[in-house]
Amino acid sequence: MDGKDVGLSRRGFLRAGAASWLLGGATGGVERAGAAEEGVAVGPASSWEAVRGEFDLDRSVVQMAGLLLASHPRSVREALGRYRQALDENPPWAMREFGGQEEAVREAAGKYLAADAGEIALTDSTTMGLGLLYAGLRIRGDQEILSTNHDHSSTNAALNFKAAATGCGLRRIALFEQSAEADEAEIVARIQAQIRDNTRVLAVTFVHSSSGVKLPLAAIGKVVAAANAGRPIENRLLFCVDGVHGFGVENITAAGLGCDFFVAGCHKWLFGPRGTGIVWGLTEAWSQVAPIIPTFSGQSSPGRLMTPGGFHSFEHRWALAEAFEFHLALGKGRVEARIHALSTLLKDGLAQIKGLSLKTPPSPARSSGIVCFEIAGLANGEVVRGLAEKRIVASTTPYTVSYARLTPGLLNDEEQIERVVTALRQMAG
Repeated sequence: MDGKDVGLSRRGFLRAGAASWLLGGATGGVERAGAAEEGVAVGPASSWEAVRGEFDLDRSVVQMAGLLLASHPRSVREALGRYRQALDENPPWAMREFGGQEEAVREAAGKYLAADAGEIALTDSTTMGLGLLYAGLRIRGDQEILSTNHDHSSTNAALNFKAAATGCGLRRIALFEQSAEADEAEIVARIQAQIRDNTRVLAVTFVHSSSGVKLPLAAIGKVVAAANAGRPIENRLLFCVDGVHGFGVENITAAGLGCDFFVAGCHKWLFGPRGTGIVWGLTEAWSQVAPIIPTFSGQSSPGRLMTPGGFHSFEHRWALAEAFEFHLALGKGRVEARIHALSTLLKDGLAQIKGLSLKTPPSPARSSGIVCFEIAGLANGEVVRGLAEKRIVASTTPYTVSYARLTPGLLNDEEQIERVVTALRQMAG
């Protein structure tokens, strides 16, 4: 939107994705009649503050655990309310009236990823998507899965289940020795060296919640493409990605990812309704996955065929389109730039604290919105509790080697980053 449309109602403004107006001042200035009356902040100093104003956040708390579960922006909350009211008032009529909204969600997801909507399956979470994908993958006992030591337990469990069920091989490798020094060339070389003729699946995570490391997916994709030269479809190496912690942060498209499958929940960085997620896959790659749960979405495309049927939280799935529209209105490139800027500001501040060791690479090329660290002499749980006493919400990484973790994002500003740095400097002593 270019600021020429004026006089929209508050609901119309939000449903039209007019969050772009909120950023007008940051992109050259946008004047809009009636902005003051509607309470919409504009101008360079207030545009990101206006975006935060779309959330019902406790403003006394610094939200630095945004990778866990999202707060909903106003447009998503209002959509949830409309659908829930319709279902409460007359469930059969609501199902008939809004039953097609699932297709609108798939179309919105396709627009966000610049992908064919028919290649997108709708799920309830990253974990569900991973389970559906890996359980359905066609793999023989003489083939193998190649994964890493850096993945979430959901990926690990899904791959373990698959190996146990099929008798296929399963290997996990380290992509780097020190996460803060993770290097693209080393990551790519390690993967390339471990691909064998019988390697059927390469399973990785886009942004590691264990360390904040972001993998160079496109570069890895080129290695996979080279390995697939001359392979028949039944032996093709399938490149599968848990992408949840880059989804809603990085300015990505399906074509630019370089993978066959991309799995993500939508209730984290994307600010979607809780209990929503997607799996995107190339049409030819979907042919190598068997459905696990019967669908109610029809069989006109692989994404629809792979979308689990059954009754679920309909109002949440139907309202997911608003989350995609909200991000598209903000601008994927501006969202990425903002989160990277805040993350860099935080990492620069933490790097100056004596006794604090960063575990996330400093470069935005190798990191995203997760910043991991530890303080000498303090357990990570102590760090999180100490921050909580200062009304700063942080978390620890749920892995064998655990770190304290912060997630600067759209719900934060520069003043909050400084507040966090000051608190940690005091704790480090």
